[in-house]
Amino acid sequence: MSSEALQDAAPPESRRLTALAVGERARVALVLADDPISRRLIEVGFVPGAFIEVIASMWPAADPLAIRVGGSTFALRRHEAERIVIT
Repeated sequence: MSSEALQDAAPPESRRLTALAVGERARVALVLADDPISRRLIEVGFVPGAFIEVIASMWPAADPLAIRVGGSTFALRRHEAERIVIT
């Protein structure tokens, strides 16, 4: 799914996981799209209501991001993190 299609599916005024800085926390509102990547994100814990924290952002392009959800830490590429809408 293209980022344009993801943008169309997001609620107005929504923030994405990619907007968080290192050390910031948020709560998952929803995971956009219905494809294998999005389903896998949900399977590993990126579910509505889950607290997430950005642990690290790799240099130079902030790709990938190290994200903690629950007791696990995951490296997400920016295109994967862009699917996660936060509150």
